[in-house]
Amino acid sequence: MSNVLNIADRPGRDTRLLEQARDASVPPLVDAFAVALGRFDDALFDRAERAGPSQMAFLDAMRELRRRREDIIGRFRGQLQRSWKALEAGQPSPAERVFLESADDTLSLVSEQELESRLAVRNLASVIQRECKPVLGRLDRRLGWIAGDITLDSDLNPIGPEHIGVAVHQAFVACDLAPDVRLVVIKLCERDLVPAIARIYASLDQRLMQVGVMPELPARRPPAAAASSVGEAVQDLDAAGEGEEPGAPAWAARFLNRMAGVSRGLQATQAAPAAAGFGDAPAGYGSAPGAQGVLLEALHHLLQESRRGRDAADAPEARAVDPRQRDLSQREMLSVLSLLQASPSATLRAAIGDTGESLSQRLKNEVLSSATQLGVDPSQARLAPVDEDAIDLVGMLFDVMLDERDLEGRPRELIGRLVVPFVKVALLDRRMFVQKTHPARRLLNVLAEACEGNNGESAAERTLLTKVEEVVDRLVAEFNENLAIFLTLEEEFRAFLEQHRRRIEIAERRAAEIQRGQERLEAARARMTSELDERLADRRVPQAIEDFLRQPWAHHVTMTVLREGDEGDGLRESLALADGVLEELTEAQRHVVGKPWLQAWRPQMLKVFASVGMNQDAAAGAVDALHDTLQAVAAARPDLEKALPELPQVVLPKPVVDEETTPIQLVAGADTLDFDHSDADHFRGLPIGTWLDFIDKDNKVQAGKLSWVSPISSRLLFVNRRGVRFCVASPEELAAMVRLGRLRTHQSEDAFDSAMQGVIERLEPVPSAAAPA
Repeated sequence: MSNVLNIADRPGRDTRLLEQARDASVPPLVDAFAVALGRFDDALFDRAERAGPSQMAFLDAMRELRRRREDIIGRFRGQLQRSWKALEAGQPSPAERVFLESADDTLSLVSEQELESRLAVRNLASVIQRECKPVLGRLDRRLGWIAGDITLDSDLNPIGPEHIGVAVHQAFVACDLAPDVRLVVIKLCERDLVPAIARIYASLDQRLMQVGVMPELPARRPPAAAASSVGEAVQDLDAAGEGEEPGAPAWAARFLNRMAGVSRGLQATQAAPAAAGFGDAPAGYGSAPGAQGVLLEALHHLLQESRRGRDAADAPEARAVDPRQRDLSQREMLSVLSLLQASPSATLRAAIGDTGESLSQRLKNEVLSSATQLGVDPSQARLAPVDEDAIDLVGMLFDVMLDERDLEGRPRELIGRLVVPFVKVALLDRRMFVQKTHPARRLLNVLAEACEGNNGESAAERTLLTKVEEVVDRLVAEFNENLAIFLTLEEEFRAFLEQHRRRIEIAERRAAEIQRGQERLEAARARMTSELDERLADRRVPQAIEDFLRQPWAHHVTMTVLREGDEGDGLRESLALADGVLEELTEAQRHVVGKPWLQAWRPQMLKVFASVGMNQDAAAGAVDALHDTLQAVAAARPDLEKALPELPQVVLPKPVVDEETTPIQLVAGADTLDFDHSDADHFRGLPIGTWLDFIDKDNKVQAGKLSWVSPISSRLLFVNRRGVRFCVASPEELAAMVRLGRLRTHQSEDAFDSAMQGVIERLEPVPSAAAPA
């Protein structure tokens, strides 16, 4: 690559550099995998010696890996090459798509062994991400830049951790391995493959920088130690940008910046400098890597400060440590929580439905009181700080979610039943709070999506709620201490949710078609009305002529415009017919006698009468009545004018209105609106698929997705999460709603991230008072 011209000042796709980057990364990755695979033989043999009854499974695996070695390496290579080809085509493929496509091919439920394998390769991906985070962030940006300024992340980078994990999964998917042995094999990849991957990443990053691909990116920091303070964690996240840390939650940067200020204030008031981090994190908080560990420490610190503030206001002695009390062990905590999970108390169920009671406090009280069932005296036991943190965070998380999301009735009850299982997850794996790809939070996100705004009004919604209930029931019944159940349920439910989303897409298209039909009808009616008004304005015509023009002819013109448009021959013929009839009326009003009235127009008039449902005889009678009327006008004998025979009920077609919801009521016409023209211009250019938050008169918020923009009126159609129309408005009306505070940008954070941000906002940090001299 050294002979490539510097491209630092020439942004855009560079095919030659892409090919060279591929050659510098994919073959070395395949070679590293092959070397690691060669080491598995000894490792499996060692396992076999200690495996007891499972010894044969490991020995069989050794033979299977030897026999299929070339096929395994070929599958690994093929998956990476397919991922890279997608990048070269300008459409990088998400790693998850491989699993979804395999599920579509089999059309069957994924086996438990398959799900455990997927969880194992995801853990492998998280290890790679943790070990190579800084360089991966730079590679995402550099590869995306030479691929045509594409935004890459861990799910789209073809040589990133997620795609390597998928390649490992695909490499062994056809091997006949016992489930436990398959997991061991994937675990061995962490030991033997990750160091080589880190070296390949660093080499590729260095070569891309040398040829001028975004040389301004910061160089890799020496791996002296993980970030040991909030300030360093902030720098890590700031340097990384959006794609550097795929496991980082959306609220992390905001929170860490806030905590950086708090930390500086604390250090300024302390007599001696603090140790690394906050220095008071309980055991276990250092288990998460890098910025994740700092985030957990910061959360612990924030909770401590919040408790001190509440205790100082309520009862200064409340937090005094009783020497007779001991911390409940984690085993005791998990046992108590399992009891509550299987049989939640009535008070806990009531707290879930009560918006005024703190779930955190109720959960802590329930845990201590339920400890009596294990023979523990509640007066001699207390919660360990780390366990109290877990309960506080989960309790507040669900408080925020139940308060701020559109969850009422049965959906609220279903989401509330997840509180105790999630406290158990928090005790077992605190990374749930700071790792976006954690299976527990992924499951919560999809369940919240299914429940939010779902009142069970349609059959599809009721079916979805029933599926949610099945998932919650299984989780409550089967979750002990194995987090794999979350991945299993999330995979199954996500597949079901995809089917539901397809139904929503159909409903959304139907809403757009309805609106399109309504606007075409409105336009046809407007054209007919303008043509009719132009011909009848301030003109006195006999009743029969007026009835003909305002009923059969008006209906015929409207339907003609609907079918053929404004420029069709049918409309020209219809307008010529009206002009011809009125011209003959003008001659009759001049008392021209003896003319064969309407003979030239008779075929077209019969066609018009037939279009409203009159048979041939009735239509001929109606034309004769018009003829006699003109003859009476010419003879100046109003008493001889004839009325049209009874016409069929002429009703112009009405658009199909979706009765499941009422469109949001807007403000007055655009000519009286108070709005900012720049806002209106913004809405005119709003991309299809954009979500906005609509706020009604009761301050209830409903998210709406821009589904269609009318080419006729330029109005924007918004649908709700069910794909049902609920707002149709012009750009000017939307701009007026912004000024009235009834419209705002939709926050696209998932349910977990959004709730965590709410938790952070509720836990206002209170700096400690200065130490006494």
